Amino acid sequence: MSDMYNNPVQRGFFPDPSVVRVGDDYYMANSTFQYFPAIAISHSKDMIHWHVIGHAITDSEELDLRDIKDSHGIWAPDINYVDGKFIIMATLRLNGDGKRDNNVLRRQLVVTSDKPQGPYSKPAWLEVDNIDPSLFVDDDGKKYLLISPGINLLPLSDDCTKVTGESVCVWSGTGERCPEGPHIFKKGEYYYAMLAEGGTGYGHGINVARSKNLYGPYEESPYNPVLRQFNPDAPIQRTGHGNIIETQDGSWWCYYLCGRPNQGNYTTIGRETALDPVTWLSDGWFVINDRKGPSLTQKAPELPECTFEKWTRDDFDDDTLNLNWEFVRNPVKGNYSLTERKGYLRLWTMDGTLNEIRAKNTLVRREQELSYTAHTKLDFYPEKDGEQAGLTCYYSTATYARLSLCYENGRKLQLVINRNHGEELISQVDNIKEQSIYLKVVVDKLTRSFFYSYDGEQWEPAGVLENCIYLCDEGVPDDRKRHTGTLVGIYANNGGCGSRIPADFDYFEYED
Repeated sequence: MSDMYNNPVQRGFFPDPSVVRVGDDYYMANSTFQYFPAIAISHSKDMIHWHVIGHAITDSEELDLRDIKDSHGIWAPDINYVDGKFIIMATLRLNGDGKRDNNVLRRQLVVTSDKPQGPYSKPAWLEVDNIDPSLFVDDDGKKYLLISPGINLLPLSDDCTKVTGESVCVWSGTGERCPEGPHIFKKGEYYYAMLAEGGTGYGHGINVARSKNLYGPYEESPYNPVLRQFNPDAPIQRTGHGNIIETQDGSWWCYYLCGRPNQGNYTTIGRETALDPVTWLSDGWFVINDRKGPSLTQKAPELPECTFEKWTRDDFDDDTLNLNWEFVRNPVKGNYSLTERKGYLRLWTMDGTLNEIRAKNTLVRREQELSYTAHTKLDFYPEKDGEQAGLTCYYSTATYARLSLCYENGRKLQLVINRNHGEELISQVDNIKEQSIYLKVVVDKLTRSFFYSYDGEQWEPAGVLENCIYLCDEGVPDDRKRHTGTLVGIYANNGGCGSRIPADFDYFEYED
């Protein structure tokens, strides 16, 4: 295997990593928020190269995200392997604001499977109104739910589907804000407690404490923070929410979330997953990357290299969607098809536009680099005002860009943005021919250039967007939560006119 690797190792919108090793295999679970299917599960053998193998929840009947607000939904999953079963826990962040009695903000789900890729059991629900659950199994086999703020410990039934005792806060953290992402693991005579503190933005970090008793008291590490980015100009920022893991050869590593700034403090790709080595010191404490902060380039674990072919193109020839696709919220059954027109993905137009939660026909994949090109071929014949289909760079209902074939007194191509104050028409191409059309976006950091073509070879400009800082967590003033990242893909809507006509996509290709 190559001696070195680059962070992040899981590139694109893969936040809040939890990793478990089973023999020589590594499995990762990541947050998916309002996207469906929920809870991406990835596999690796060398800890560096990852590919998505499934999702913890694939049945819309088991998780209703249809009305979930942006950046609500599935938060911070935790994956474990216990007694021959994979156990995944996660927070479901609901729409409540917590200002009224009995207004539940959060519930915890638990699913299990014999196979890491699933299928997983129907979710069991733990009515614990906090965030970031994780599972700890003690030496005697007893199971505990850990949940923030700080580390609260709740005993669980043996199948992890019921809370069987009172919640006890065993460590509240160091006093920094937002003590979350709790984990406990046992090594030798000590229980080691980990918390992400400082908030999930710039200044995020990992702090540690230990105790010889599970319930404490916990002594804080003299080396805290064991991970934090102190260099504001470094290419890896927002580092925290970590998970410690031991390899089969006895070395220790930490997976953690991070963000790559894009020409300023704009993490357009979203929060990703990075990896750095853990060193155990003679006094029984550990540090991450020798307390030098997160690394951009690092010496790889001494494991056999196991690479996967990068997914760049979907010709929609299979009967099921590639696992790298995500719908924005639950798709409507019967409203998309890979079989009605063989070799095409058909999306039927539905009510709504991209700035509405009710718009369910948005299918996207993760952006994985700050610069890339994506293109598609579309057959779509709108005849009513509002009907539209095309290409989108999508962050949320409040912030996106779209290149849309639509009808407004004739077939037109429109480049439209939303930067959190409604849709703005940036440019328009009139008199679009009634035939197949190719649409393309070329992303160069904060600049996004859009093109169209009738043959896929000769491209004409459709418009350029400069300084797209609104396509990220930080780029616009917004009192709503912004925790995801920009994804790119395709969509079809009717703008509220009520019509149902097909938009057929022949392929989608992404190259970075």
